[in-house]
Amino acid sequence: MRRTSQTGFTLVELMIVVMIVGILAAVAVPMYSGATEKARATECVAALGTVRSALRNYYAEHVTFVNANFTDGDRVTNGGILEVSDTDLDARFFSTECYTFDGDAGGTTYSIKCDGSASTAPAAGDVSGVVRYIDQNGDVTNG
Repeated sequence: MRRTSQTGFTLVELMIVVMIVGILAAVAVPMYSGATEKARATECVAALGTVRSALRNYYAEHVTFVNANFTDGDRVTNGGILEVSDTDLDARFFSTECYTFDGDAGGTTYSIKCDGSASTAPAAGDVSGVVRYIDQNGDVTNG
C-alpha cells in the first residue's frame, strides 16, 4: 500500500491567522468609528460656513455682527436678519435648531455653535455628541 501525503493547514496555522485577523479588527473598528463621526460633522461645518458668509454680508452692510433682535443663544434664522433660511440649514444629520449665535456687545466678534443634540433631522441620533463652533475668523473648533 502506498501512503499518499495530504496537504493542508494545521490547527496552529489556522489559529495564527484567526489571531492576526482579530488584531486587525481591533485596530480598524475604532478608526472607522472616528472617521464616520468626522464625516458626519462635515455637514455641520459646511452649514457653519454658510452662516459665516451670511454674517460677513450682514457686517458689510451694518458694520456690526450684533443686532438688537439677534441675541445670544438664538437660532441664526430667527427674525430673518441673516440671508439664511431654515431650508438652507436642514439636512440629513443636522437641523436648523442646531445653529445658535453668540456675539460680544461691541459687535466685532461672534461664534456660531452647531450642537447635534438639538437636531430634529432624520438621522439626528447619529450626531447627538457632535458640537462644533466657528468664529468671525473662520476657525472651526470642536466643542
